[in-house]
Amino acid sequence: MHDDRVLTEDRIARAVRDHLQPAIHGPTLPLRVSAWDVPGEPVEVEVALAADFRPTRVGARWGRPWGTTWFRFDATVPPDWRGLRVEALVDLGFDLPTPGFQAEGLAFTDRGVPLKGVQPRNTHVPVDAPPGGPVRFLVEAAANPDIADGWSFRPTPMGDPATAPPAPLYVLRRAELAVWNATVWELACDVAVADGLMRQLDGRDPRRHDLLRALERAIDRLDPDDVAGTAPDARAALAPALGRPAHRSAHRIFAVGHAHLDSAWLWPVRETVRKVVRTVSNVLRLIEDDPRFVFVCSQAQHYQWLKEHYPSLYGRLREQVAAGRFVPVGGMWVEPDANLPGGEAMVRQLVTGSRFVLRELGVDPDVAWLPDSFGYSAALPQLLTLAGARWFLTQKLSWNQTNRMPHHTFWWEGLDGTRIFTHFPPVDTYACELSAAELAHASRNYAEHGRGSMSLVPFGHGDGGGGPTREMLAAAARTADLEGSPTVTLAGPAEFFAAAQAEYPDAPVWRGEMYLELHRGTYTSQARTKQGNRRCEHLLREAELWCSTAAVAGRIGYPYDDLDRIWKVVLLNQFHDILAGSSIAWVHREAEQAHARCAAELESIIAAAQSALVEPGGAEPGEVLFNAAPYPRDGVPALGARPRAPAVEHPVQVRPEGTGQVLDNGTLRVTVDARGLVTSILDVACGRQVVPCGGAANRLRLHRDLPNRWDAWDLDEHALRGGVDLVDVDTMRVTERGLCLRRRFGDSMLTQHVALGTGEGAHAVEFETVVDWYESEKLLKAWFDLDVHAERYAAQTQFGHVFRPTHRNTPWDAARFEAPAHRWVHVGETGYGVALVNDSVYGHHVSRTSGPGPGTVTRVGLSLLRAPRFPDPQADRGRHRFRYALVAGTDIAGAVRAGYAANLTLRPTAGRGSVEPIVRVDHPAIVVEAVKLAEDRSGDVVLRLYEALGGRAAGRIAVAAPLAAAVETDLLERRVRPTGLVAADRAGFAVALRPFQILTVRLRLQRGSAVPR
Repeated sequence: MHDDRVLTEDRIARAVRDHLQPAIHGPTLPLRVSAWDVPGEPVEVEVALAADFRPTRVGARWGRPWGTTWFRFDATVPPDWRGLRVEALVDLGFDLPTPGFQAEGLAFTDRGVPLKGVQPRNTHVPVDAPPGGPVRFLVEAAANPDIADGWSFRPTPMGDPATAPPAPLYVLRRAELAVWNATVWELACDVAVADGLMRQLDGRDPRRHDLLRALERAIDRLDPDDVAGTAPDARAALAPALGRPAHRSAHRIFAVGHAHLDSAWLWPVRETVRKVVRTVSNVLRLIEDDPRFVFVCSQAQHYQWLKEHYPSLYGRLREQVAAGRFVPVGGMWVEPDANLPGGEAMVRQLVTGSRFVLRELGVDPDVAWLPDSFGYSAALPQLLTLAGARWFLTQKLSWNQTNRMPHHTFWWEGLDGTRIFTHFPPVDTYACELSAAELAHASRNYAEHGRGSMSLVPFGHGDGGGGPTREMLAAAARTADLEGSPTVTLAGPAEFFAAAQAEYPDAPVWRGEMYLELHRGTYTSQARTKQGNRRCEHLLREAELWCSTAAVAGRIGYPYDDLDRIWKVVLLNQFHDILAGSSIAWVHREAEQAHARCAAELESIIAAAQSALVEPGGAEPGEVLFNAAPYPRDGVPALGARPRAPAVEHPVQVRPEGTGQVLDNGTLRVTVDARGLVTSILDVACGRQVVPCGGAANRLRLHRDLPNRWDAWDLDEHALRGGVDLVDVDTMRVTERGLCLRRRFGDSMLTQHVALGTGEGAHAVEFETVVDWYESEKLLKAWFDLDVHAERYAAQTQFGHVFRPTHRNTPWDAARFEAPAHRWVHVGETGYGVALVNDSVYGHHVSRTSGPGPGTVTRVGLSLLRAPRFPDPQADRGRHRFRYALVAGTDIAGAVRAGYAANLTLRPTAGRGSVEPIVRVDHPAIVVEAVKLAEDRSGDVVLRLYEALGGRAAGRIAVAAPLAAAVETDLLERRVRPTGLVAADRAGFAVALRPFQILTVRLRLQRGSAVPR
């Protein structure tokens, strides 16, 4: 016995494929085609308009990888098409399942005005010509390779023009002028919604059968030989079923137009500029056609590119922003990685993005929007709130491998206790097409049923695919009030958040970081990109500090424009697929070059400011040491400078012992065996042994790293099982403060300096590891066995630290087997602790293991290098240098100090005299993170402080120049009601900070005052 439901479903699918879809356009007329291949990088449309186009045809191959071909299309509208809507149809050789990951085009008028993007599933170009009139338009066609190869993610040379083969990639498949049959298109949209909803309903649901029979009647009335003529009857057969209103209890969906657009990923930054133009062209046309449609865009950098490259399009965008139809959200320069940028860099993402949007578009963003970043730091709620955000949206944690987030609508509480109202769209995608399957999933998946009734759905082709389409808007119109479906309302995000918060003000609270149980390899992949970012972040700190000090002293003008430009380069390269190390080779090569240019320029700016602050050396040249760390070092005051003092002698003795060597500076006595492993660290003052019996520190281990799916993104737990210890030493020689080891392994070589610190660093065992790395699908970790009974460890993050368990009691604990930290991690027991500090790495593993006795051993692993094959088959090959140190007998305050010291070196400058610190802090928990001049160029000094240890801190900040006023501000330097600033006088101000509180203070100095030297 056959199942007539299945037969009817098959009949519907065939009717749509074979009859309905082909009849949406017709009759048609071939377009005349000519082409011009751009010899190099993309050119402006004005250049293309004057180019020498050569005739070509449909079926011709075009487009070497990453090249550009301009097509010119010509035709004459037939006189008998009067009164009909005419469109051009252009298929560049698209693969429909993967919009955004292949060839794309941008259509222009013959005068160079952008019309719209030409992309998979969005191939039509509007035509504005009368019957009998000429049609001419151009398409700038980008031959972007399908790097993902249909989501197979195989290694490919296509990610770099230097390695991509030159053969053309695409075939021009279609170029026609056509009549658009609106009634047939409407019928196709009716059938898509009815058929999609029917297939989501249970076979016992009468509504399923109602829709099935209505579809059957519609297909009965559709004549394959006259689809256009019978389409009205078919629509009428469906109308009753599509006109039934939704149940009052139906889940409510607020649909927000969106085009999550990666600022770089499987394409370079320059291609993103063109993707932005294609997307915005599409969106503006949809806005003009549909008065209900609202679209959001989250990255200020994209607005800047539009303003720079397509000012006329940017002008149209501004008009729609003013009308409330094009909504800036996010308030950040790009959608950055949310774990890896430093604290001040996250501030500048918000400040730079929000200032641009406020200045250029008149909007103060109140919705933070990070749908695709790879986990979310516990510092974010406070930072977002201080930047003016009221609400936060992401969906990425729906990708968790192990644990499901228990809420979709909740309050997120950060490090300091700040809460922000947060929503995870239960549709589980940032690129929804408003299909019935997606809407049904959003309703079924929603965790707050019975407490809340609504969710947000971002819709539009994402990653790089062009955003919403007219078919998606048609689906929204049909599901606005439809029985069996959630109700869909086109709206902006603020409308949703205001309604959701009003409905569910007592939503549950999630405290602390939101760790993504996936993509753990992004803490390590593309080490040079990460190292360049870290270096530039700290150089910017130094440049702003010394330029502020010199400007207040009247020695130089503050380089506002240079610093702003450099910050924007660094911020762009913190985009979540750049800093994370998950982009093609081209992207990372450009990021490394950009970081190198920024670093060189910042070094020059710092040197000029420091030289301006000291007197020339004269006949007896001197040397001044500058210190940008917030703690005094070697007699140099914090944030100030002093003449170089005679070095404090802490000589390191190196002597042989058995087959190894002993390093001794009087504070630590360290044994390094013949394998180069640290088998003993004795803290002399307290007699404490740091390395357990039979354990080792500085154990370099090579792990097989074969992710289950996403090469550059994922580090799966099986990679940490086993591995090969690198214990063969080619050479070992004694140096001034320790040992130098050389090892060979695989196709690589490693040189490592092991040394003891001196002076204030006498408690540190320092490691400088230089690796010539030529491995594939391997992970290099540095492991440290520590005789510390630690239930948890502290990991530094933006403006503070988080505690994570060292055990695996719960699935949530076990899933954090690799986690991010910035400058340090600290493990401790009552009375004793150890910190591992670094200058450029982020991935850490901390766990407990059994020791030789009844106790436990804490094991810390620092991830140095990976070697993924996709999307960059040569990822990380070449030379790398890492500096890290094990600091014995220290608490978290010591870890904070050591972390700054490892990243902010003392700078000697030729000259005489000294420079008073521009500010001094009298409480060890109050840290100065930034000293700069105000963005409004008033000359005011802006300080960013935070409480670093997780407790209450009341202290005084002394200011070197006489104060006229000190006011508390938000991150955008706008005055706010004081929460931490207590009192101010001419000499400084007092603060009282709660745990991990961030405080921004604006100082207006008295006229004529200067920082004394």
